[in-house]
Amino acid sequence: MFRIAPSLLSADFARLGEEVQNVVDAGADWIHFDVMDNHYVPNLTVGPLVCEAIRPLTEATIDAHLMVRPVDRLIGDFLKAGANVVTFHPEASEHIDRSLGLIRDGGAKAGLVLNPATPLHYLDYALDKLDIVLLMSVNPGFGGQAFIPGTLDKLAATRAKLDAYEQKSGRRILLEVDGGVKAENIAAIARAGADTFVAGSAIFGAGRAEDPHRYDSVIARLRAELATVSA
Repeated sequence: MFRIAPSLLSADFARLGEEVQNVVDAGADWIHFDVMDNHYVPNLTVGPLVCEAIRPLTEATIDAHLMVRPVDRLIGDFLKAGANVVTFHPEASEHIDRSLGLIRDGGAKAGLVLNPATPLHYLDYALDKLDIVLLMSVNPGFGGQAFIPGTLDKLAATRAKLDAYEQKSGRRILLEVDGGVKAENIAAIARAGADTFVAGSAIFGAGRAEDPHRYDSVIARLRAELATVSA
């Protein structure tokens, strides 16, 4: 019912492959791969070569979040690198429908990412090509930020829109949230409608503080909180 997706933005890049294997062994469902270009967001991270390098290390879903502008040029590179899910920001595409089509035609699941102040109407004419919607609960660009409380209302409104579409079409669209997710708020986020949770410092930072090579306990705490929602 719920998916936990550790964000590699908070991982130890000196041993990135080991970090990926450790979080998957600890029970992570997806690997969230943050791609920043220092144009769309004021930070620079990793590209498709790094995605390609970690692909052989795990069968877990690689969720590539493209914070780049323009986005179309890089979509194919991440599909070739082995990403299973590719999401992008509508402001970064000249033609949202075309960009979503490129992802799905390449065999991956496609999604739109909405920043805290990005309105939901971007979804209205794209639902037929969406597999996932990602709501940012911080402004994109940097890890370790605090969750923006207003995201809970936006999550509920998005969930209602996606549920209405599911009733009409029979097709379920996942609802992911990214930014400031931790054990103390993950249950409230789930109750608001999210089913997929990106957590960076809450997993990698807290996990390394307990044991540099194990993330079992912190992921178990997240799952325990989610169990109070599904019970």
